[in-house]
Amino acid sequence: MLTKRIIPCLDIRERKVTKGVRFKNNIVLGDPVEMAARYYHAGCDELVFYDITASAESRGIDIGMVREVAAVVHIPFAVGGGLSSLDDMARVLMAGAEKVSVNSLAVEQPGIIREGARAFGAQCIVLGMDPVRTRDPVRFPSGYEITTRGFRQRTGVDALTWAKRAVDLGVGEIVVNSVDADGTRAGFDLSLTRLIATAVPVPVVASGGAGNAQHLVRVFREARADAAIVAGILHSGQVSIAGIKNQLAEAGIPVRRVW
Repeated sequence: MLTKRIIPCLDIRERKVTKGVRFKNNIVLGDPVEMAARYYHAGCDELVFYDITASAESRGIDIGMVREVAAVVHIPFAVGGGLSSLDDMARVLMAGAEKVSVNSLAVEQPGIIREGARAFGAQCIVLGMDPVRTRDPVRFPSGYEITTRGFRQRTGVDALTWAKRAVDLGVGEIVVNSVDADGTRAGFDLSLTRLIATAVPVPVVASGGAGNAQHLVRVFREARADAAIVAGILHSGQVSIAGIKNQLAEAGIPVRRVW
């Protein structure tokens, strides 16, 4: 049985890790390279870095930071935000990342998914999606609409339709980040995660809302997520990676243990 992955998320702004609620009221938490090394040694399975303002500000990813992270961690990590071309993807992967995450770019230029998968392999291409709950079942039969630009822009695209199309184009993994739950620590959106996880043949990563280890138990058990992103509860010291994994193991969830 495949183990479930725990993935700390580091939101980057001006080369500092920050955290807020729905990307608002962010506070600075520390240096991304130092925090990456700390979580790596604490036993996380992967890492993900999002430059949360790069796309909105039309600037690229800090390649120097990617190289520094690659020098201190020896687990897979993904990088997103500020990607605008196949060349950008190549630069990030050549700098040491195992995966690139596309979100706004993929919605605006879906062909970039196919190009990236052909050039680097589907396993390198992650779709980040930020769905928001909607009350328009005619336009959005899944009940969720895709947003981009750090939740700032509505797209008119149904979340489930987009997930399936992205898989057809070649993505190897989907990160489902609930706009409504992001930063709240009230629990993952189980309905949203289950909706996507049961409809696509690629791994699905739950994101947004982790408040304690039991939230992860539920998203793995009830929503069939393959991995879960955690941020605020780790950054604050409320829980540890070892503590989360111990509780998951006690609940019968297969994990790579931290000894």
